[in-house]
Amino acid sequence: MQLAPEQLDAHLAKSPNSLGPLYAVTGTEELRALEAADAIRAKAKSAGYTDRKVYSAGAYFDWGQIKADLAGMSLFGDKPLIDLCIPTGKPGKDGGAALEEIADLAQRNDGAVLLITFPGDYQTLKTAWVKKLDAAGVLIESKPVEPAALPGWIGERLARQQQSAAPETLRFIAAKVEGNLIAAHQEIMKLALLHPPGKLSMEAVEAAVLNVARYDVFKLSEAWLTGDLPRFRRMLEGLRGEGEAPPLILWAMTDDIRALAKLRRGERVWKGPKSGLYERKAKNVTNPQLGAAIKHAAGIDRLIKGLRPRALSTDVWEEFYRLGVRFA
Repeated sequence: MQLAPEQLDAHLAKSPNSLGPLYAVTGTEELRALEAADAIRAKAKSAGYTDRKVYSAGAYFDWGQIKADLAGMSLFGDKPLIDLCIPTGKPGKDGGAALEEIADLAQRNDGAVLLITFPGDYQTLKTAWVKKLDAAGVLIESKPVEPAALPGWIGERLARQQQSAAPETLRFIAAKVEGNLIAAHQEIMKLALLHPPGKLSMEAVEAAVLNVARYDVFKLSEAWLTGDLPRFRRMLEGLRGEGEAPPLILWAMTDDIRALAKLRRGERVWKGPKSGLYERKAKNVTNPQLGAAIKHAAGIDRLIKGLRPRALSTDVWEEFYRLGVRFA
């Protein structure tokens, strides 16, 4: 059974004195995964699972330890919480097979709780061992908070500490912490230390909140292909400030343009996380637009190499923005 992190509290509250046999926490958003795992550990402690066994599965991990713990429980000992971390999210062929066996053992054992934490993306979720964990217990996938939902997420966090802010103030905070939920969490906690409960003014927030956004070049597509030019400009400025290499920016944008051109020609495109974005954009972009964009990208490539075409400015980052404007 799969749950989103925000559904976990309601799930744990259903059975005050017990837990399911197996919980797997994965995803790409570290803060939400950490909080989900901590909530499970806290519930296990309150429900009497006081014998916590902690393991970290490295390259030469002995998977038999987990099997032995599940198979050799004492009828009179404390109920165990077996806390297994897979730091890389890649247990290997033997580890994957062992995890499938472990999932079966955990499902048949109602006296222990097995918590498995590991980083993972949508490809990880397709592996046989993760599917087995999902079938045997509860799988919590921690995804990043989408930009449109981030102000609401911040507002909920402020409400937990009896504070609130106007929508424009929440949007200001979101712009400063985009892509970095751990930093967002820290900034929100800082506001609780600096200001009493109640409504926060924009002035107070501006004075307290740092610019701690973390931008990912592969997230640019979400901004420029949806026409969110303020966010696109902000992301470009952030990547420039972080020293990101212009060839990588150009590669990412050109890859998007080529994917759209393939869709317009009726060709199949790799079905990754951006496939829906591509399909929506391909419906309202023209072939001449795509042709002009490819020529513009070729000009940017020459600019990066020090061969500036006459039609382009001398600022490669400004040209990235202009390329994005073509699709706004």
